[in-house]
Amino acid sequence: MVSQPEAEAKSRPRNAIVVLLDSLNRHMLGAYGATEFDTPHLDRFARRSIRFDRHYAGSLPCMPARHDILTGALDFLWKPWGSIEVWEDAITHQLRCAGVHSYLASDHPHLFESGGENYHPDFNAWEYLRGGENDPWRSVPDPSAAGAPVIPEARPAPVRRPYDDSRTYFRTEADFPGPRTMATAAQWLEDNAGRHERFFLFIDEFDPHEPFDTPEPYASMYDPGWEGPKLIWPPYAVGPIARGKMSEREGRQVRACYGAGLTMIDHWFGRLLDTIDRKGLADDTMIVLCTDHGHYLGEKTVDDLDIWGKPGVPIYETLGHTPLMISWPGRPAGSIQALTTNVDIHATLVDLFGVEPTHRTHGRSMLPLLEGEATSIREWALSGIWGRHI
Repeated sequence: MVSQPEAEAKSRPRNAIVVLLDSLNRHMLGAYGATEFDTPHLDRFARRSIRFDRHYAGSLPCMPARHDILTGALDFLWKPWGSIEVWEDAITHQLRCAGVHSYLASDHPHLFESGGENYHPDFNAWEYLRGGENDPWRSVPDPSAAGAPVIPEARPAPVRRPYDDSRTYFRTEADFPGPRTMATAAQWLEDNAGRHERFFLFIDEFDPHEPFDTPEPYASMYDPGWEGPKLIWPPYAVGPIARGKMSEREGRQVRACYGAGLTMIDHWFGRLLDTIDRKGLADDTMIVLCTDHGHYLGEKTVDDLDIWGKPGVPIYETLGHTPLMISWPGRPAGSIQALTTNVDIHATLVDLFGVEPTHRTHGRSMLPLLEGEATSIREWALSGIWGRHI
């Protein structure tokens, strides 16, 4: 006779795919009612997923958020930025011990520099797609005429960035780090899905994080009248327009460049979905679409001043209220109003794969929500007694 836990395990997905798009603004996605930028494939994914309407950032920015997801321990309680500590194990360590194959595809440069240690070693295999943001990938610009030209900035930059050299090696759209990351993940599924008893694929994609650099047709898609150099590096400031440091017209261009990056990575996310569908993986795989935080692009919240980037201001809705969508086999699309955060993604993976953390964690499994057995997992947080439950 099959026990109840064994029956539940057999009915749950065998695999998991987590796609993290960095700096993904919830209020700019069609799935959450936005119309400013085109996100057809994220909307396509939403039509078969559970949309979480009250999902919030836990620790941020980049590395703290990844610490939340991979270790389940809230990073912001005791440090601002850093590695997985020697007394912690990423979930990939427990998965390896349990025989679950894990793979990382990423173009996120902070994972491979000082301050981002120990996030990737316990994956069974991983691929780092070079050339994004401050990655010191190339020593000189591409000397050939075939290389794409550097996009100059309208504002003077006193320090030359590594990206200025790396950018010259991107000849086509497929050469940009974001598209290469999505293509690598899709190819891994083509080659490996079905060859491992269970797998965990983590796609840590840096787009639409700056630089908001895209080729045509994306580059001019949302600001076709702009005639100057593309403003691909947003300011990190409060009130640059209000204080006369940047014009409203330049602000619209920066925002349009973010939208271009969003639409480009949406297109390549669609190719990943095509692979998932072609392989029939959605039938036995939990697929999570999440982010680390949003990104201010001129929203006015501080004394009616415009905010850009991630400056030192309170965490308003734009930055902290983030998208989360989960495709769960057999569950129709819908929405969930439960209060959730990124450590809950870790707790859900732990629950799904039946492993145990070796250190203290703060998450709550979302499986009861996904299986329709609960409507909330941490509403007590709103009553001011959160600390008693961690």
